[in-house]
Amino acid sequence: MTKIQKKQIKDKIIEDISSIENEISQLQEKTKPITPDCSLGRLTRLEMIGEQQVNEHALHEAEIKLNKLKYAIQKVDKDGYGICAECEEEIIFGRLMILPESSHCIACLSELGN
Repeated sequence: MTKIQKKQIKDKIIEDISSIENEISQLQEKTKPITPDCSLGRLTRLEMIGEQQVNEHALHEAEIKLNKLKYAIQKVDKDGYGICAECEEEIIFGRLMILPESSHCIACLSELGN
């Protein structure tokens, strides 16, 4: 991978981190407890609780992605970045631009069933 490609990936990671931090902030607002004194109908309350659970799951997934991106930004300038953890071949640049936190090439990921 060239230095220019690594710079592009690093810029992408920084952009993704900023975006996901904003998303996490919004999801944290949506997952705040619903006050019992809130005057809602029974169904509306159940709908809000269901929506809150969906948002909690999305928040958890966003936090996981943020941690992976922070790990990737630390590794991007090192020699091992962009190398598949399974077959030790280079991960294609296009995949890293889409998912900069990738640790496996597409072939190995398919074999692992993920």
